[in-house]
This record gives sequence, structure tokens and C-alpha cells, in this order.
Amino acid sequence: MSNWFEVEILCNREGFDAVTGCLLRLDINGFEISDSEEFTAFTQDKNASWDYIDDKLLEEKNSQDSVKCYLPDNEQGRGQLELVRQEMKSLKERDEDDTFGSLEIKVSQVREEDWANNWKQYFKPFAVGKSLIVKPSWEESDPEWKDMVVIEIDPGSSFGTGQHETTKMCLDFLDMLVRPGDKMLDLGCGSGILSIAAKKLGASSVTAVDIDENSVNIARENYLNNGLDESALTTYVGNVIDDEQLREKIGTGYRIVCANIVADVLIGMSSFIEKFMSDDGWLIISGIIEERMYEVFDKMVANGLKLIWHDTLNGWVAARLVSERDPDSIKRHEYAMLSEEEGRQLLAEQSGE
Repeated sequence: MSNWFEVEILCNREGFDAVTGCLLRLDINGFEISDSEEFTAFTQDKNASWDYIDDKLLEEKNSQDSVKCYLPDNEQGRGQLELVRQEMKSLKERDEDDTFGSLEIKVSQVREEDWANNWKQYFKPFAVGKSLIVKPSWEESDPEWKDMVVIEIDPGSSFGTGQHETTKMCLDFLDMLVRPGDKMLDLGCGSGILSIAAKKLGASSVTAVDIDENSVNIARENYLNNGLDESALTTYVGNVIDDEQLREKIGTGYRIVCANIVADVLIGMSSFIEKFMSDDGWLIISGIIEERMYEVFDKMVANGLKLIWHDTLNGWVAARLVSERDPDSIKRHEYAMLSEEEGRQLLAEQSGE
């Protein structure tokens, strides 16, 4: 099991945007915001539907506002931690009026074993799409799942147990779109859950890429724990936005490309992501908050992609797009999105009936 640095940055509410902006620039996309004012309002809400609040949560009522992130206790993580220290020092020097608060950094260690064990009481098997079941290793398989595709994945440090809205929507899209023999590319693979799903649904090969070395290692471990062919998996560590050589290694011709990341990273990828796709390929994107979906869509469309469909779930958005380079393929994709009744109606209109 790995160890992790829990990095807590003490700041005022006015400093949330500045601090998280610094973390995003360092490619740290996952963080937790502790807002004491919001929590106080929650505990005092007389119309709330909760009946009981744990004493440990009540202790947070008077806690310091902060932004928290987790970094792996390895060479890469220690390098990121040093960059966080430098960023906060620089931000403090620019904050002459102390608007953002102390920006003090508190670092503690978390064992992944403890992290994973704390999840066991919450993570139960669940179904996604028409044919997928996601379950942790400690839960027994149900005989009723004999005709389902079972993905076994344990909660840990990497994002992607399938419970988040964005992952659920991506899994649902994969369930609809993957065909036997497809090449699949998973950009920002996290835990590898989308790669595992694609391979189990029939993809011939998957390529998993993440900027975080630990995520790639976990993705490979999860892939192998699902009994999948190691020779069909290729992994890369790096930043595809800045590294042209990495993009060349990844190559082209992927019929399924998934990028479940965040809006800013998707926008950064928009100028080249279409080049990874085959002529009849699908691009699945998610990790987008509803308020920013058109900003992302506009960038994708401006770079040779056509939006076919998008779904929303609890304020999160996922979308399916195709390349503009093959008009016939676009038509086939558009027809595939129609119901049987809509298809008959379209054919009737085109034939003049």
C-alpha cells in the first residue's frame, strides 16, 4: 500500500479561487474545500432533511477555512509539494492586504490502507447502463449477474470507483458504443475503470494515459486484477497538452476516445484530440460542470468535432462527439442516436412520403 501527503492550505473564503487556481496550474485537479461558513449555515438550517449530525462533524463548525489536496508520497509527489509551497509563498507576497488569509500549509500522511478501509462501509455494488455491474473486491458476486459485465475495482487514492456522476455517464456511453475489436484511448485514466470497462465490453486494446504516475500504476493494477490480458494494455505517464512526443507515441486510429477530466484540461486538448480518433470514432468527454459545457463544446466544434449528444446528471455533463472529417460517418452516428420511430419518420421525409 502507498502512503500519501494530505496537504491542507489554510485560507479565507476569499482565497478559495486563488488557491485552487494555483493547484490547477500545477496539474492538481482534485481538491477538497472546507467552508466553515457554509457548514454553519447547513447545521442551522431548520428546513434541512437530516435528523442527526455526527459529533466529529460538529467539531468542524468552528474550523479554519481551507483547501485540501492529496499527493503521492513518491518523488513526483514530493516535487509537487515543493511547487505548492513555492506557489503559496508567491501568492502570499502578492496578497498585500491579507485578503486570502494565512496560506499556511499543513502536511500530514495518510496510509492508503486506512483510506480504502474507510470506504468499505459506503461502497456497494451497483449497475450502470444495460450490462455493467461495478463492485468492490470484498463483495461476493451475485448469481443474477451471470449475463452482466462485472467490473471489480476497489476505492483508493485514484479517482474512479464509478460512483461519481461523470464516471457513471461515461460508463453508460461505453456500454452503448464499444464494439468488439475497438481500439480505446483513456485520457486521464485515474483508477482505470473506463479502460477496464471498454476491454470487458470487447475492445481489442486499450491505452491509458495520466499525468500522475501513481494513477497509471493503480490503473494497471486494477486492470490486471480484473483478469484482463496485459498485452492488450499500453500505459503512458505525462501531460498530453505540453508533450508532443507523447501525443506521437499515443498515435491515432482509436474508435473510442474517453477524456473524463475537467473543463480547462478538455479545452487545452481540444486542438489535437480529434487526431487520436479513427474516421468512424467516438469521443466521450466528461468532468464538465453544467455552467461550462458550452464553453467546452464550442472549442471542440471549432477543432473539427461534431456534438451528437450530451447528458446531464446532478449538475455534471458528459457528451459524445464525432469527427467532421467523414460526412458519411456523421450521418451514421446521427441515425444511430434516433429511436426506431424517429428513424422511420426521417426516412419517410427523405423519400417524400
